[in-house]
Amino acid sequence: MMQPARTKFRKQQKGRHKGKAYRGGDLAFGDYGLKVLESGRITARQIEAGRVAMTRFIKRGGKVWVRIFPDKPVTKKPAETRMGHGKGNVEEWHAVVKMGRILFEMEGVTREIASKAMSLAAHKLPMHTRMVSRSQELGA
Repeated sequence: MMQPARTKFRKQQKGRHKGKAYRGGDLAFGDYGLKVLESGRITARQIEAGRVAMTRFIKRGGKVWVRIFPDKPVTKKPAETRMGHGKGNVEEWHAVVKMGRILFEMEGVTREIASKAMSLAAHKLPMHTRMVSRSQELGA
């Protein structure tokens, strides 16, 4: 599971997820990418599940890049706990993504295989996504 080795502060506030991504919206490494169409949070488990689904489908055929990292700690209080007694303990790590961000990239496979692999990864994520390719970015 991905998580930071260390952070300056153990706990963070929730924050808001509005607006568009002003970084990370273009393909940087591969020929195909999975772009998110809405803003929100993705857990480290969801990122890992998407990565595993893609790499298993392409069977050592290409290379996969994960363009997001879960660096936001999310706390949870135990079940059936009364109010008060401070903030809960850190239970999981989330990556905050804004609309237009590239989540995964892939190269070294055909368009059909990339499309199916990205579809498998998209089913593991809680947001709507779209596959993009380098030929689309160039306008061809």
